Amino acid sequence: MAHSKTRTNDGKITYPPGVKEISDKISKEEMVRRLKMVVKTFMDMDQDSEEEKELYLNLALHLASDFFLKHPDKDVRLLVACCLADIFRIYAPEAPYTSPDKLKDIFMFITRQLKGLEDTKSPQFNRYFYLLENIAWVKSYNICFELEDSNEIFTQLYRTLFSVINNGHNQKVHMHMVDLMSSIICEGDTVSQELLDTVLVNLVPAHKNLNKQAYDLAKALLKRTAQAIEPYITNFFNQVLMLGKTSISDLSEHVFDLILELYNIDSHLLLSVLPQLEFKLKSNDNEERLQVVKLLAKMFGAKDSELASQNKPLWQCYLGRFNDIHVPIRLECVKFASHCLMNHPDLAKDLTEYLKVRSHDPEEAIRHDVIVSIVTAAKKDILLVNDHLLNFVRERTLDKRWRVRKEAMMGLAQIYKKYALQSAAGKDAAKQISWIKDKLLHIYYQNSIDDRLLVERIFAQYMVPHNLETTERMKCLYYLYATLDLNAVKALNEMWKCQNLLRHQVKDLLDLIKQPKTDASVKAIFSKVMVITRNLPDPGKAQDFMKKFTQVLEDDEKIRKQLEVLVSPTCSCKQAEGCVREITKKLGNPKQPTNPFLEMIKFLLERIAPVHIDTESISALIKQVNKSIDGTADDEDEGVPTDQAIRAGLELLKVLSFTHPISFHSAETFESLLACLKMDDEKVAEAALQIFKNTGSKIEEDFPHIRSDYRSDFINIKGKKSGSCTTERLFWHKVKGELEEEKPGERRCKVAEA
Repeated sequence: MAHSKTRTNDGKITYPPGVKEISDKISKEEMVRRLKMVVKTFMDMDQDSEEEKELYLNLALHLASDFFLKHPDKDVRLLVACCLADIFRIYAPEAPYTSPDKLKDIFMFITRQLKGLEDTKSPQFNRYFYLLENIAWVKSYNICFELEDSNEIFTQLYRTLFSVINNGHNQKVHMHMVDLMSSIICEGDTVSQELLDTVLVNLVPAHKNLNKQAYDLAKALLKRTAQAIEPYITNFFNQVLMLGKTSISDLSEHVFDLILELYNIDSHLLLSVLPQLEFKLKSNDNEERLQVVKLLAKMFGAKDSELASQNKPLWQCYLGRFNDIHVPIRLECVKFASHCLMNHPDLAKDLTEYLKVRSHDPEEAIRHDVIVSIVTAAKKDILLVNDHLLNFVRERTLDKRWRVRKEAMMGLAQIYKKYALQSAAGKDAAKQISWIKDKLLHIYYQNSIDDRLLVERIFAQYMVPHNLETTERMKCLYYLYATLDLNAVKALNEMWKCQNLLRHQVKDLLDLIKQPKTDASVKAIFSKVMVITRNLPDPGKAQDFMKKFTQVLEDDEKIRKQLEVLVSPTCSCKQAEGCVREITKKLGNPKQPTNPFLEMIKFLLERIAPVHIDTESISALIKQVNKSIDGTADDEDEGVPTDQAIRAGLELLKVLSFTHPISFHSAETFESLLACLKMDDEKVAEAALQIFKNTGSKIEEDFPHIRSDYRSDFINIKGKKSGSCTTERLFWHKVKGELEEEKPGERRCKVAEA
């Protein structure tokens, strides 16, 4: 087949068969049609086609003319770019273009066409992809190494590729981009700061968040070129960190962000940079030290980081910052500790001594955050914190500042609930933290009302959660009481006593409010308000809020009725929760997110609401004691000897019979107690007698059949040889009380019979 023009040595252009001259004299559509045929011709040619290479040399030169490079139509430009890419492939390693200026124009032209990769839905996308694939495979841009303007060409190429990459591109597009860019770094003699910046800028958080695909591209490029690019990265950080030449790059202000990103990508990129950080940790500039500490906290604390073991001098230098003179630096170190404990348990030993010192820091915020760090790690896994660390939290429950004490108490409560109540890590873990329950209750001896109120809240939410089902709640209380030390038991008994007294004070206040208003009643109400106020935090504010609440009770009958139910000795746990919910709902204001008045009243309601003990609870508790007596309880599984459980259970019932006597008023409870009276175990019988004494004031009226059995059991107990002096005294005391109600003429007879 004959070619359109056959002479190539006289400057005339030879076109492929069937292709007529391409010039400005033809329409755009015709030009596109002819160029497609030229593209096909060059696409099919290979490097060994010497004859064809010579034949189409002038055409290759013609396609690089300004007429095509500056053509207004994008389809024409794309087809020409594809031709030029193939020309570089065919004529490699020597391009047919010898002028440096022409080469620059050509590559800048090709780079501009690569912008078309952005639209993956374009009908022409496959041609843009072919262009990328071709120049990446041939490494066409490597020709530019010898050009004076090579840096400008490469920088523009990198910027273009980073700007067009998006989530519509498949892995092949990503791979070809990495191939193209990595060849420039790995095979070139140098990497300019400007070119390096075009890569690193994609790691800066603001850019990273805007274009995740560009970040991934930069990350892949840096991994591929780590060895070649490392010296240039080192030089950049050296200029900025050590020499202070921040003007060399617009990224100077982001050096610490970049170090973190580069370390996460490939730690080898920073082999020579990390020693510079050790120097910066000792800087005289507080803010500079703080920035380095924040950076290293992330690097040391990261989940898979091996930096502490790989660079021990840097790790030791970092630990020294726990004792820094600058408060924000010490604070940052303490915050870092939780991540380090969770991700690197092997470093706990190193951290312990430094956290010990910081737990006594003069700054409240630092002592507070020591607790937060330790508790956060402990809640993730109790094995992450040693006994020394837990002891630091324990010590802070007596801190001089309420905020620190509160954090320590709440932290211990959360740990106790997870590992003792929920057994999240088995029996060994529960045993390790068994001291927490005693420690928390001991705090009830503190003078501060804030501490006492928090202990009450912790008891209700974490030690014996009030939202447990009744049987489970009483089982929890039973075994807790059986394992408390003597002082903790006394504290718990005192807590119930205080709550009971406050409940009576509120009941008295309600009774006074219902009376006709006189000077005497107003004074009595004020006096009662003052008494109640002393049982609330911040007495100054509490007094004002209680006055306001008293006025609400006078004006709002519904709230008053709810409160009357709440303080009634017959109020059930379920009723109590409903009353508290209704009262707080009525007092709340949706438009006022923070309501100090409501918060204070919540404190009061929490203290007086019987959320643990009611008639159903007492019945369940007695059944639990009976299970231990019968040998059918889980005493051994709970780690409590049966004798100890029974003894504690009976003592608990006796205490509750003082503080909640009405809750014992059910036939089921009294029948269970009667069964206890009939037992051979003297201690059980004694306890049952004591409970009857405390709670049986209305047996005759409400439970006549129980009263009959009760009297006969007294006689039986007195007749037993094993009866102790205590039993006799209790018996006679009770009998005397009952006989005083009989007719005088019958008294001698009954006593004699007894």
